[in-house]
Amino acid sequence: MIKVNIAEGKAQFSRLIRAARAGEQVIICDHNVPVVEIRPVEPPRRVVVPLGPGDPTFEIPASFFDPLPPEMQRAWEGYDD
Repeated sequence: MIKVNIAEGKAQFSRLIRAARAGEQVIICDHNVPVVEIRPVEPPRRVVVPLGPGDPTFEIPASFFDPLPPEMQRAWEGYDD
């Protein structure tokens, strides 16, 4: 663990960031009282969700192309019945 006061931390900021990235715990103190910890940010998780034609199980049913029932068509067109 690395503990430094604010003034020393300002002077060694780049080194402290490198240490935190390497897994070291870095604590910044104000008059020897811990106030801040520098630690790496976790990279965002990326989940690939196959949708559409790229998904081998994706199928468009034939009924997709059927006309809507009249009441649904009117709703899509913004009419209130």
